[in-house]
Amino acid sequence: MVDTIDRNSQTNGSIQNSNATMEEKLDDLRRLFGKSDGDPLRIVGVGAGAWGSVFIAMLQESYGHLREKVLIRIWRRHGRTVDRATAEHLFEVINSREDVLRRLIRRCAYLKYVEARLGDRILYADEILKDGFCLNMIDTPLCPLKVVTNLQEAVWDADIVVNGLPSTDTRQVFHEMRRYWKERLTMPVIISLSKGVEAELEPQPRIITPTQIINSATGVPLENILYLGGPNIASEIYNREYANARICGSEKWRKSLAKFLRQPHFIVWDNGDLVTHEVMGGLKNVYAIGAGMVAALTKESATSKAVYFAHCTSEMILITHLLAEEPEKLAGPLLADTYVTLLKGRNAWYGQKLAEGELSLEMGDSIKGKGMIQGVSAVKAFYELLSQSSLSVLHPEDNKPVAPVKLCPILKMLYNILITREFSSEAILQALRDETITDPRDRIKIAQTHVFYKPSLLGQQR
Repeated sequence: MVDTIDRNSQTNGSIQNSNATMEEKLDDLRRLFGKSDGDPLRIVGVGAGAWGSVFIAMLQESYGHLREKVLIRIWRRHGRTVDRATAEHLFEVINSREDVLRRLIRRCAYLKYVEARLGDRILYADEILKDGFCLNMIDTPLCPLKVVTNLQEAVWDADIVVNGLPSTDTRQVFHEMRRYWKERLTMPVIISLSKGVEAELEPQPRIITPTQIINSATGVPLENILYLGGPNIASEIYNREYANARICGSEKWRKSLAKFLRQPHFIVWDNGDLVTHEVMGGLKNVYAIGAGMVAALTKESATSKAVYFAHCTSEMILITHLLAEEPEKLAGPLLADTYVTLLKGRNAWYGQKLAEGELSLEMGDSIKGKGMIQGVSAVKAFYELLSQSSLSVLHPEDNKPVAPVKLCPILKMLYNILITREFSSEAILQALRDETITDPRDRIKIAQTHVFYKPSLLGQQR
């Protein structure tokens, strides 16, 4: 009995210490924002995809009980319906989790899921999100969330806005937000989770990232815009698998936010190199699609996947040397993020389903139950940029200037499969088996021994 009491005392003490630590971290952040007593720190997530929903749910679980000090909400558009097949699967998930089942019964919310399973009621994505179900991640129930469907109501007084939108939606939604912030004396801090890129070819070729889109769409200074990325799968992070991430941006905010976001199972570091890390987050999605194709076409051959990995990583190293003045500093984060995306990311899944014939390109790149497949638009952006003659590099064998894409056969083939559709998915194997393809070692050597760095690609000057 004494042992039991001691253990319970220790457990309760640990919980109390943890709660005290979380409150201290919140108080530190509130001071940075100049918050007075009675004025809660307002955090709102914009976009309710898998990672955006998980990110807000983690904050809600960590800080939501401190209601007088912080208000946490998430915005998503109203009107997206849940089809009956998804409703039936959702009902199975609910009944397989006693904790979720009891929670819904206590909230008098269970009956609507029974009716939806029977086809007697239509559920909406924002409605189930309030109960903790993300439409892109049905199998992983979250905690209940405060959901707002009116964008102005959600963001007009927000202190921190978390961008969980696909890069393709970011410009439109944040441009609308600009109207709601005209009368503000200070601009909010924005944390972008988006991992997509766009290409701009005039007046000179360069990559456009979500943080740059947000800056131009809203007028919020770049000092207030940060990027958070890392090797992670949303559902695994919510289930408390050990993970890490990196928040990049100005020193004014990133160190305090890294401390605020850090949890025992989710370690957050900070870095000042915002745009380069953000671009790397988009680059790995390009090659993840091809990895999924190779896995499907070779029936998960470890050897074939290793061959693909060697070639795709050598191309990424080459591209990194074009984009970064000190590319070696990005090797670890880029390879780690690439590794997890190839293992279990939605882009690899998409490539696999294309090769297996379960999906077709005509279905588009927004897939039910998965959301936006960012790698498709990233393939187009990187190919178009690296095809520009103004960026030419000296070919090591021919000793002639060539566009950088000529040294990236996997990227070229992905473009021909996904964008121009000149080839089927099987062509990715032809690219790997081409006898003229450069040894990955040679491609890395080329990158390391030639002056490739093109600061203009990121809108920077030497």
